[in-house]
Amino acid sequence: MSRVGKKPIPLPQGVKITIGERLQVEGPKGKLSVPIPAGIKIEQKDKTLELVRENDKQAALHGLTRALAANAVHGVSTGFIRELDIVGTGFKADVKGHVATFILGYSHPIEYLLPKGIEMKVDKATHLVISGYDKELLGHVCSQIRALRPPDPYKNKGVRYTGEVLRKKAGKSGAGAK
Repeated sequence: MSRVGKKPIPLPQGVKITIGERLQVEGPKGKLSVPIPAGIKIEQKDKTLELVRENDKQAALHGLTRALAANAVHGVSTGFIRELDIVGTGFKADVKGHVATFILGYSHPIEYLLPKGIEMKVDKATHLVISGYDKELLGHVCSQIRALRPPDPYKNKGVRYTGEVLRKKAGKSGAGAK
C-alpha cells in the first residue's frame, strides 16, 4: 500500500507545470520532465499536485512517480547539494569552468568534464560541494567522482561522501611477519 503516492506535492512560487504524456516542470534553476506511467493521473489543485492511481496494481509506480515528480519540483525551485571529501596525503582537486582536475595519487592528474546543470566548488582543496537541479544526474556525477579513487579499506584514503561511515580493515599481523 503506497502512502508516498497519496501525499500532495506543494508547488513553490515560480514553478510552472505542464501535464501531458510527461510532466514538464520549469522553474528558476532549469527544466525537467518526468514520465507518467499508464494508470496514473496527475491533477493540479491550487498550489499542489496530486497523483491518483486507477487500481492497486499501480501502487509501486504511484509512489515512484510521486517521488520523481517531487524531486523535479524541488530541484527546479531550490536544487540539490552533495558534498565529497578527499582524504590522502597530496590528494586535491581544482575546478576551472566545467572541468574538474583531481590529483589522487596516480602518475597523472585526472580531468573530469562536469555535465550541463552541475556546478562544483572546491573548499580547502579537499572538500567538494557539488550542486545541481537534477537529483539523478547529481548522484551519478558524485558516484563517478567517488569511483576515481574509492576509499581504501586499509588506510581509508580516497574520495568519499561527507559523513560516510567506513569500516577500516586490520592490516597484516602475526608472529611470522618481520
